[in-house]
Formats: sequence, C-alpha cells, structure tokens
Amino acid sequence: MGTKVAENGAKSPPLVSFPPPLKSLIKLKTKQQELLIRVAALALIYVLAFAVRLFSVLRYESMIHEFDPYFNYRTTLFLTRNGFYEFWNWFDSESWYPLGRIIGGTLYPGLMVTAALIYRALRFLTFAVHIRDVCVLTAPFFASNTTIVAYFFGKEIWDSGAGLVAAALIAICPGYISRSVAGSYDNEGVAIFALLFTFYLFVKAVNTGSLAWALASAFGYFYMVSAWGGYVFIINLIPLYVLVLLVTGRYSMRLYVAYNCMYVLGMLLAMQIRFVGFQHVQSGEHMAAMGVFFLLQVFYFLDWVKYMLNDTKLFQSFLRITLTCAITVGGLALGIGMASGYISPWTGRFYSLLDPTYAKDHIPIIASVSEHQPTAWSSFMFDFHILLFLFPAGLYFCFKRLSDATIFIVMYGLTSMYFAGVMVRLILVATPAVCLISAIAISATIKNLTSLVRMKNKVGQTLSKGASNMKASAKAAVDLSLPFQRNGAIALLLGAFYLLTRYAIHCTWVTSEAYSSPSIVLAARGAHGGRVIFDDYREAYYWLRQNTPQDAKVMSWWDYGYQITAMGNRTVIVDNNTWNNTHIATVGRAMSSYEHEAYEIMQSLDVDYVLVVFGGLTGYSSDDINKFLWMVRIGGGVFPVIKEPDYLVNGEYRVDKGAAPKMLNCLMYKLSYYRFGEMTTEYGKPTGYDRARGVEIGNKDIKLEYLEEAFTTSNWIVRIYKVKPPKNRW
Repeated sequence: MGTKVAENGAKSPPLVSFPPPLKSLIKLKTKQQELLIRVAALALIYVLAFAVRLFSVLRYESMIHEFDPYFNYRTTLFLTRNGFYEFWNWFDSESWYPLGRIIGGTLYPGLMVTAALIYRALRFLTFAVHIRDVCVLTAPFFASNTTIVAYFFGKEIWDSGAGLVAAALIAICPGYISRSVAGSYDNEGVAIFALLFTFYLFVKAVNTGSLAWALASAFGYFYMVSAWGGYVFIINLIPLYVLVLLVTGRYSMRLYVAYNCMYVLGMLLAMQIRFVGFQHVQSGEHMAAMGVFFLLQVFYFLDWVKYMLNDTKLFQSFLRITLTCAITVGGLALGIGMASGYISPWTGRFYSLLDPTYAKDHIPIIASVSEHQPTAWSSFMFDFHILLFLFPAGLYFCFKRLSDATIFIVMYGLTSMYFAGVMVRLILVATPAVCLISAIAISATIKNLTSLVRMKNKVGQTLSKGASNMKASAKAAVDLSLPFQRNGAIALLLGAFYLLTRYAIHCTWVTSEAYSSPSIVLAARGAHGGRVIFDDYREAYYWLRQNTPQDAKVMSWWDYGYQITAMGNRTVIVDNNTWNNTHIATVGRAMSSYEHEAYEIMQSLDVDYVLVVFGGLTGYSSDDINKFLWMVRIGGGVFPVIKEPDYLVNGEYRVDKGAAPKMLNCLMYKLSYYRFGEMTTEYGKPTGYDRARGVEIGNKDIKLEYLEEAFTTSNWIVRIYKVKPPKNRW
C-alpha cells in the first residue's frame, strides 16, 4: 500500500489534480477560507442589490420616476450648473406663483449634494455621464452600500453569519426596493443607508465606549439630517433606548460617552442645515433627546456622589432630593418654554403617527396622500413575505441573549413596525430592522441545526472505529436510539432553504412587476396580451414646453407641480411641497366651483392654462376625478363655502346621471368630461362610458365659456385648457 516509486526514484503524480488557485485556497487556514468566502458572498450580494433594481431601465429607459424625484432632479441639475452658493441661495419664481419658493431654506440638500459629488467624481475620472443617469442610479448604488452596513450591523449585534444573512435579505426585500429602484431619485434612496449607518455606528460606540465611534455616529446623523426629515425617528429612538438602559440598570460610561458625543456634536452639525435650523432646541419633537441628555448628566453626577459618599443611607437621602429637584426644574423649564412659544408643539405628521385619525380630522392634505394611509395586512405580506413570520422568532432569540446591542435592535424593530402599521410609507423604515431580526432567527436556527448534523456525523465516525469502553458504548447506544434527530435537522434545513428560495422568487417578481414601473409612463396589457405603453404625461409636458409662452402659468392639482416645472419648464401655482395650505385650498376651490366662479379665481392667480388628468378612456384610476373629493375637503378646510355633501348623493360619490347637480357642473367635471360624451370607449357600451368608474357619465353636453381646449394627449390621460382673456369692458 506504499507510494509507488518510478525506476528513477520519482513519485507518481496524484490521482486528482487541482488547479493552482484551488490549491492555494486549500492551503489556507480555516479562518482565512471563511473570510475569503464571506468577502466573495458580500461582493455577490453587493452586485445583486444593484442589478435587481435595474428592471425599469432595461424595460423602459433611463428616466426619473414618480413626482417628488422630478424636483430633486431639477435642483440637482441647477446645483451642477450653477454651483453650491447659487443653489443655497436660489429663489425659485417658477413655483408657487405668485409667492415663489426659497429653495435653499426649504429642502434637505443631502441627496442633491451626494449626486452632484458623484457626478463630479465621475467627470474627474473622465467618464462622460449625464447628471440624469447619475440621479437614476444613485438609489441602487446606495442600496448596495446598505447591504454592507447591514452585514456589519448584524455582526455587531449577533455574529458574522447573521450579518451575512441580513445583507442578503435587505438586498432584495421589496419593502426597501420600493424606494430604491433605478429612477427613484427621492430622499429615501440615500436616507435608509444613512439611517442604518447611524444606528450601526451608535451601537458600536455603546459596545466599545470609543470616542471615535461616537463622533462617527454624530457625522452619520448629520448626513441623515441633511438627507431626509425622517431623522426625527433617530433623534427619538436613540433617547428612548438610552432611557430604557437607564431604567433597567444598564448605565455605563460607554453609554455616557456614546450618547453625549453623538447628541451634542450631531445637534450642532444638524443646525447647519437651514431647513432644520434651531429645531433641536426649539421643537417639541426634539425635546425627548434633550431631556435624556440632561438625565444622563444627573446619572453621572449621582454615580460620582455615590462613590464619594460611600454611605448607602446618606446617598438614598441625597438621591431623593436630587431627583425631586431635577424633575421639578425640568417640568418648569418645559412648561415655561411651551407657554412662551419658545418650544413649538408637535407637527401634524408627528401627531398622525401617534393618532392615525388625526390627519383625516384636522389636516386633510396629509391624509390625501396615498402613502400616508394606514397599512393593510396584505401590504406587510407583500413587502416582507416570510420575514413576517421570522421576525417574532428573531425577537425570541434576541430576548434569549439580551445585551445592549440586542435591546437596541428589539426597540428599533418594535417601534418601526408600529409606525409601519400607522402609515404605509414607513414600511421602508421598518425593513432594515425586520431584515436584521429575521437574519438572527435564520442564522441561529441554521447554526443549531448544522451543529446537530455535525454532532451526529462525529458519532457515526466514532462508531465506525469501535467503542473502547463501556461508557463510549453506552453513549453511542443513546445516540443510535435517536436517529430521527439528524434526519429531522436535515429536513428542517431543506425546509429553511426552500422558504428562502421562495422568498427570493417572490422578491424578484415583486420588483419586476410592482416596483419597476415609472408612474410617468404607464403600461397595460392589450386585448391580445401584448404590452401597451401610455406615454401621455411626457407628451403633455413636451407640448407645454414647445407650444406655450415661456412665462405661462399652469394651474393643476398639486400632485403634478414638480413634473410640470421640471419637464414642461413652466410656472405652476402649487406643487408637491405643500407648504402653503391656503394656496392649495384656493386651487381646490377653483376646481370644485362653477366655471364662472373658478374663472374669477384663475384671473386673480394669473392662470394661463389648466391641466387635468383623466382616466375615463383608458381605465386609469389615479386621475383627478377620483382625487376630487380631496380637493373639496382641502378647499373646504379653508373656505367654508365649499361643503362636501353638496357633491354627494346620500353620502355616495357619483359621476353618472344620479350625481349631485353641483358635481355635474363644477369645473373639474367639465374639464375632465368635455367632448367625452361623444366617444365610444367599449363595444356594447353607450357613448360617454367611463371605464375607470364603470358608469355612463351624467352630463354629456358640456359647454365651456371661459376656457377652451388647447391640447389632449393621444390617450386622453392629460388634458390642457387655455384660459380665455377677459372680455373688453367699455
């Protein structure tokens, strides 16, 4: 059985020959092999996170999606052309006519500055790219970066296996993809990266007590503040977490250093953002962070006094007096600040998170936005899939191994899931927590099952060699009596991998079918199953740009303001910023009034053209007729003359013959259905059949006196009317 030797004494070649790279891999130590595999897996996940978000670019073209991103693109274009100083001091006269808008003081500049820096870097490296392409791909790029942060965060709170699984889960999770596909150039595209990065750095600072990590978390918080108004979640969650640690007796110098540095430096940096300013010391939404900061100083002072006194009874007396004084002084300061108006109350959006019915009753403009509606259970399943069931299991493992880090991720998960239930938009904020906690469940389960399988293999090897004594024989007999454990572990592992496979398939399908369709270009299935493209929005905006005077003013509902300004290059009365509720209510009043009343309002606003979106011909349900009641509610909130019951019949909203008389004759109805009564939309249906609402319209003989039709797109989705000049008065 010895090695065969040739006649010249040389050894024969081995039976299996490995290529040189594989030979070098085999020679590596186990930890080095693990590191290499982990880096390779992370690289694949990084590429996957970027590639899976490119469906819309491959299917359509490189374009900006939705409504808000068009303002972001327009401001980024201005920044790259005119520089930061002009951008920071830009007064935009093309929006909110005749009021205008101070751009630098009314936006979060983080997204625009980030895209501009990437563009400058690529141009410096001689890449001939257009700023639009950079904007389109910014969100996928930061989604890839988020996977790296998720890995290190998972490693920090659990282990490297959980971090790797978390990176894979968040790379394709629909809850995150919905706001990070190519073309989704919105604040959330970079803000979720900033959110998770700030949390990771802060937890790292708490675990290590390092001043460097605490300072890094402050700069991460500053980037988050510059990018998105959701920073309020950070500045309230972290103080709540610190308070829980204080109450549960987990106070330490590590916590003291981490929070103090993060809060003080982060607050000072955040004040450099003009839109935020002094809100950290004047807004009620930020008072919790300040209160916990002072409470932490009290804890530090008491800890020092306890050490100096070295007398339990004396310290207890001192503690009672100190706490009483601190609570009294804090309460008085808060009361005086609120009474004097120095500390502003919570905003409407903040109240809406605590009371889901608040916006509908008090601020209808917030409730009118679809992404501000409460979340349906189906949305959770659609965006999380199996993570919805793995999330509670992950919480169990976190409670089983409590630490400062796991307490943070538990609080992040529970609070974000509550807010996600209140507002569908906040599923995005909950997604990183759900992925991290689910990754803990997957990692811990697979680790336990694989250890069970390995243990049985070792037993099998021991038995094959034979037992040397009675003790080993008895142990082997016990192991042999439970063979189902190994088989059960293998079955559970196969089941886990099957569920993860189904998760990947579901995420890919959702990304392709639900989240990769730009709202500015609509797609539908034709009668023969082929894809039909409706490009009416861009057709209408191009017509505005080419066929109207440069100084023309366009009135539309606020949803389309950003797109009209960015693509049509025309001045709008209101847009998606919604900073002036009275101005929006005025437009709502015009749309819900009779034509002659609306004409007076339009004359007062110098309106030249009116744009409405209509889906009666194509079956497009997100048109202005379906949004009309929100125009009535918002207008009625400022002008009591507008009453919602006037547009309803027995509490029912109708557009057919049974509709309310005021509904049949208001401006919105007339502009939407003008000449529509002459059209046949479906075979076997009467003329004027509205496919979006499934009824025959009630007023087919519409005459316009003060407006005239200027342009209607090929599929009737966008209709533009010109306001006639006033008649001469002699």
